Formats: sequence, structure tokens, C-alpha cells
Amino acid sequence: MKITEHIREFGKMKRYPESLYYKGLPSLLSRPKISMVGTRRPNAYTRSMTYELSKKLSVAGLVIVSGAAAGVDALAHEGAGTANTIAVLPCGIDHRYPASNGILIESIEKNGLIISPFEPDFLATPWSFVVRNEIVVALGEALIVTEADLSSGSMRSVEYAIAMEKPIYVLPHRLRESSATRQLVREGKASAIDDIDLFVARMSQKGKNSIEDTPFIAYCRTNPIYDEAVVKFPSEIFEAELSGTIEVRNGRVWVG
Repeated sequence: MKITEHIREFGKMKRYPESLYYKGLPSLLSRPKISMVGTRRPNAYTRSMTYELSKKLSVAGLVIVSGAAAGVDALAHEGAGTANTIAVLPCGIDHRYPASNGILIESIEKNGLIISPFEPDFLATPWSFVVRNEIVVALGEALIVTEADLSSGSMRSVEYAIAMEKPIYVLPHRLRESSATRQLVREGKASAIDDIDLFVARMSQKGKNSIEDTPFIAYCRTNPIYDEAVVKFPSEIFEAELSGTIEVRNGRVWVG
């Protein structure tokens, strides 16, 4: 199916896609969103921090947008929970690329949203990744790069963010690690996230008055009895529990 009503909400793209194909919930496009990208081979620190950051932003009401690639992209989607994430594909929606993330992409199809500007049977090509990256950046109110080296694909995303005048944030890294993000901070093009909780509070405040919780999250904030929540939201409750969006303590549901 095609969706076109949200295209003009994108950032200042060089060329807007004529249409978007999707599977899942297009309503996620109407919520505050943050884009997250980074290396396909993150170190242990980046893996941990990417997941934590994505999860906390998601719990705070923000939708995470990424490109479904291996590494940071997959961690961003997983941390957000597949019901609260948008995956932009470099191929048509009839393909799950990369195959190593097939189960993750399938879960996003069922619970969140996948989109593509390409015909459903289109196979990924080198240039289609560039198109995908621009859309990922355009959809978010800000771009977070959790780890990247110079001349990486993530730096192409940074170029798009700068052109679209979107704020850029990075994780602080040690010397000789993530050379590109450290350079961005040195050049004043990005801000380092020194405190995840403070960053999440600041970013969530921007969209707090523009959206309401989903009916499911709003219900969970009342700390309902778990068995009653299962009856009321059978599919959502299990997905949220697996993703860590909710916790079950003493027979009751708690958000985060």
C-alpha cells in the first residue's frame, strides 16, 4: 500500500519520494520521532548504550526510526520495542533485508511500521541505501549517531542532518574509538550525550504536549493487574514485556 500524506512532513530532502509503501501502523508517523544510526559492528559499550538510550526514549513516548541494518540499527529497533519503532528499508517491503534481521523486521511489520519508497519487489542496490539513509534522517526530529568511523555510511546520514538543519547527538567515546563522532563534537557539529536520563527528559519534553500515550501505555501507567492487562491487550502486553517497555512486579504492570 502507498502512503503519501506524511511525505511533506519530512525534512528538507533533495528529492521527495513520490510514494511510500508500508506494512504496519502508519499512525506512528504522526508521533514525535528520533532517528538513530551507527556502525554495523558496534563495540560492547555502544551496544549497551544504544539499547538503553533507545529503550528510555521509547518509554518516554518517542518513536525510534532506523534502517533495519545489522548492528546499531537493530539495537535501536530492539531497544524501542517493535511496537514503537519505524524501519526504513533499502529494498521493497516484500523483502526482509538483511536476512540476518528477518525475524526482527517481521516483528516490526506486525507491531510497528516498515516503510520503503521502492516498489514491493525491489531488491536493494548500493544507491538505494543512500535513499534509505536520507529518509531515516528526515523522519526524525533529531539524529543520534551512537558510533561511527570516518567515511562511513553514518557520516552520509550526518550530512543529510546538517543540510536539514536537524540537531545531531552522539555518545561520548574513548580515544581511538568512533573517530567520526568524536570529530563531530570537536567541530561543534554534534553534542555529546553525557547523561542519558537528562537527555531523554529533555527530548521527551519537546513532544509531551503534542501527543498522548497509546491506549495501551496509558492503561499500563495505571499499574493494572497483569491478568486483566493480558485480557485487554493480549498481543501488546507480551511484546512490551519482551522488549522491556513494561515490567511485571507483584502481579501488576509497570511502565519502564
